[in-house]
Amino acid sequence: MISINNLSVEFSARPLFSDVSFVINPSDKIALVGKNGAGKSTMLKILSGLQSPTSGSISKPNEITVGYLPQQMKLADETTILEETRKAFRRMFEMDEELKRLNSEVENFSDYESDAYYKLLEKVQSLSDRIAMEGVTNVDAEIEKTLTGLGFERTDFNRPTSEFSGGWRMRVELAKILLQNPDVLLLDEPTNHLDIESIQWLEQFLQSKAKAVVLVSHDRAFLDNVTKRTIEISCGKIYDYKVSYTPFVQLRKERVEQQMRAYENQQKLIAETKDFIERFRYKATKAVQVQSRIKQLEKIVPIEVDEVDNSRLRLKFPPAPRSGDFPLIVENLSKSYGDHNVFSDAEFTLRRGEKVAFVGKNGEGKSTLVKCIMGEIPFDGHLKIGHNVKIGYFAQNQAQMLDENITVFDTIDHVATGDMRTKIRDILGAFMFGGEDSDKKVKVLSGGEKTRLAMIKLLLEPVNFLILDEPTNHLDMKTKDILKDAIKDFDGTVIVVSHDREFLDGLVGKVYEFGGGKVRENLGGIYDFLRKKNLTNLAELELAKKPTNGSEPILNKADTNPLSQTENLSTPKPLSYAEQKERDKVVKKAEKAVKIAEEKISSLESRQMELESKLSAGDASKDVLEEYDTIVRDLENAMSAWENAQEELDDLIGNH
Repeated sequence: MISINNLSVEFSARPLFSDVSFVINPSDKIALVGKNGAGKSTMLKILSGLQSPTSGSISKPNEITVGYLPQQMKLADETTILEETRKAFRRMFEMDEELKRLNSEVENFSDYESDAYYKLLEKVQSLSDRIAMEGVTNVDAEIEKTLTGLGFERTDFNRPTSEFSGGWRMRVELAKILLQNPDVLLLDEPTNHLDIESIQWLEQFLQSKAKAVVLVSHDRAFLDNVTKRTIEISCGKIYDYKVSYTPFVQLRKERVEQQMRAYENQQKLIAETKDFIERFRYKATKAVQVQSRIKQLEKIVPIEVDEVDNSRLRLKFPPAPRSGDFPLIVENLSKSYGDHNVFSDAEFTLRRGEKVAFVGKNGEGKSTLVKCIMGEIPFDGHLKIGHNVKIGYFAQNQAQMLDENITVFDTIDHVATGDMRTKIRDILGAFMFGGEDSDKKVKVLSGGEKTRLAMIKLLLEPVNFLILDEPTNHLDMKTKDILKDAIKDFDGTVIVVSHDREFLDGLVGKVYEFGGGKVRENLGGIYDFLRKKNLTNLAELELAKKPTNGSEPILNKADTNPLSQTENLSTPKPLSYAEQKERDKVVKKAEKAVKIAEEKISSLESRQMELESKLSAGDASKDVLEEYDTIVRDLENAMSAWENAQEELDDLIGNH
């Protein structure tokens, strides 16, 4: 579908990557990985057409559509959320208007036998087919489904975009791209501004509805759940693996070990050759052999070993005074802004050494409660900080408190103590401030770089109670692992506000969920909590209003809190023998419909691949093109039939 041929990119005569070639196939789900600065974002920009390579080419059919979400972008502020999102269907609206105009011409045409009339009918038919292929029959329903999936409430739809933070407006841009249903989705760190529930919704969307996807993300669980292929950019080359991220990590380790062995053997050969040349350079009897070895040495192509962290750097928080047994006690805590209740009657106690997570949709009060703990805002109720508690607080605005007139190195040198002072360069390197970057002035750093520097500073301060608000947003996977290990080894108390499941997994033993104006305690780790949520989501189906017009079920506004739904559910009435028998028949029929649909999809996909092979080989005959178009339409219809059958089966199972 998209072919990348001998691509090379240079910045200031420094090669970023050279002679890179690969193919993006229909339905590919690709993770694009590599260390920061390897060229991942540059590759996405080239694929999107926003940047040109130094050499090489990108080949793709003209009709292929591409949707690109960058990490940062300029966002519109002149419209409401709904109006801005509807722009995703601008092309379809324009085609509708054009079709109306053409139909009007047909109605007013008088010469039914002329060539012009037949050409006009062909235009109408062609445009009608294109509109039908868009597959969107209810624009507003699709918009609502996507916006609510990404965390918006229906009451937000008519609010101006200017009332929302940059992160929420990025969600609108993501919604627009998803709704356009492009042939290739290019997503650069799409989860940075999403909460856990929105990330799960996006995962399901990309798995079931997206076509080809190329994804850059530092969220390991997200990559594993979405992608089936991993392309790594390393040392200016690419390595293509037909596996998801976690298996790739193991395969990469084996590859680097093989490279290292080959490198060591080559270095041994070079050393022996040089030694032979030096020993016999001036012996006439060995002149031929010496010249032969010199030529042999000149022909050796040095083996490169992919960059890998061998430092095994482990950070440890400095020892801090022992706090009281209960660093934090919260009783009947409430916070409102005018008539808006953020949360009420929050009540919990943290013991010394506990590590807990605050999770929930953005805007439900996680950061607000942290600000209450820090004494930054007033509240109602009782909140007590324990004896001898020293809090280390990391927030997104923490970077603003750095001294901008000193260097990165000096910033850390001022807080490092003991043997940590001898490891400052290693620590800075682990957080992507290696080499000359450590001598930069803080004022020239980007927002993300300042955030990372503030995190290092916090790691070296003697505290016994850590509060971390979204600490991983600007960290790569290696750095996140270093931070996670440091927090695991920390013997104080920790609150982590995060949407990164992989980071929280094995780190926290308790999860506090914020939602519906309440704060609920959940024992166990993050995946224990998510398993409970999945069970609750099945209960939501039972409370959904049944649609009367074939549209999606709509939950009552009061039903949006899944935990409160579970509490109010009564035990379902047991079925009689006859009812159970009849239900089993219906379930078997639904299962059969799903199986038939799956078999049809498999058959169509196989034929589609055969036709694509012919097209790739240059066979663009009329018969092949017509059959390919038919297969594409049939496949879309088959997918729709499968979704309907699967939904019916899920309803039957979920309701009993």
